[in-house]
Amino acid sequence: MSTEIIYQTLAILLGFAGLIWSADRFVASSASIAKNLGMSTMTIGLTIVSLGTSAPEVLVALSASLSDSGSLAMGNALGSNVANIALVLAITAIVAPIPIAKQLFKMEAPFLVGVTALLGLFIFNGELSRLEGLILLLLIPVFLWLVSRTQTGVEQEEIERSEGFKTFAWFIVSLAILIGSANTLVWGAKGVALTLGVSELLIGLTIVAVGTSLPELAASVASALKGHHDIALGNIIGSNIFNIIAVASIPGVVGPLAIDPDILSRDYYVMAGLTALLVIACALTLKRRGSKLGRSFGVVMLSSFCAYYYFLV
Repeated sequence: MSTEIIYQTLAILLGFAGLIWSADRFVASSASIAKNLGMSTMTIGLTIVSLGTSAPEVLVALSASLSDSGSLAMGNALGSNVANIALVLAITAIVAPIPIAKQLFKMEAPFLVGVTALLGLFIFNGELSRLEGLILLLLIPVFLWLVSRTQTGVEQEEIERSEGFKTFAWFIVSLAILIGSANTLVWGAKGVALTLGVSELLIGLTIVAVGTSLPELAASVASALKGHHDIALGNIIGSNIFNIIAVASIPGVVGPLAIDPDILSRDYYVMAGLTALLVIACALTLKRRGSKLGRSFGVVMLSSFCAYYYFLV
C-alpha cells in the first residue's frame, strides 16, 4: 500500500470522527440560536442549518466548475439530493420516526417540487446555460424571503435558552469543523476512487455526493435524537432546495455546462422520483393525524438507495 493511500484512508477516518463530534454541537447551538432569536426550529432548519450543511456541496461545485469538471459538480448536486432523501432521511426515520408539520406544505415542499421541475426543464436540451444557472441562483433570496414569511408565528419546540455569545461561538466552530471534516473525508475518498479509474460523473454521484451529504446525515440524526424533528426534516428539505439553486446552478454560471447523457436518462429521474415520493409520503403522513414518517418509510427509501447505487456500480 502506497503512502498516498494511507494518508487518504486516514483522512476518511478523521473526517468521520470530526463529523460525529461537530454534528452534536452544531445542532445544539442552532436550536439555541432559534430560541434566542425567536425563530421557529423549522425556519432555522430550512435556512441556517441547511445552508451550513450544504456548504460542502457548494464548495465542491465551485471548485469542480472552475477546474472544468462540471459533470462532477452536477453529479454532486443530483447525487446529494438522492442521498439526502434515500440515505439521510431514511436513516433518521429509522432511528427516530419524524412527525410532519403542516406548515411544510405552505411553501417549502411545493418550492422543492417546483425547482426540481425547473432544473429538469433547463437541462432537457442537454445543456445548462449561464442564463439558466443565473435564474436558479437568483432563487436563493426568493426562497429565504418566502421562508421568513411563511414560518413567522409558527409554534416553537421547547429548547433551552443559552448565552448568546457562547452559543454563536459554538455554532461557528462546530460548522467550521463540520465542513472541514466533510471536505477531508471527500478528499480521501475521491483520491482512493481515482486510483481505481472511476469516472468523474460516477465519483460525483457516489463518493462526493455521499461525502458532502454526511453533514446532513450527522445533523439530522442528532436533531431527531434530541427531539428537534423540525430541524431534522427542515434540514433535508432546505438542503435539497439549496443543492438545486445554489449547487447545480454553479456549473451553468461558470460554464455553460454540457449535460452528460446519463444524467438525462437516469440520474435526474431518480432524484425527481424520490423527491415526489418524499412529498407524497409527507402528505399521507400528515393526513393520518398522530402518525409519523417512520421505520417502514426509512427501510423502503434505504432499499431504493442501495438498489440505485448497485445499478451505478
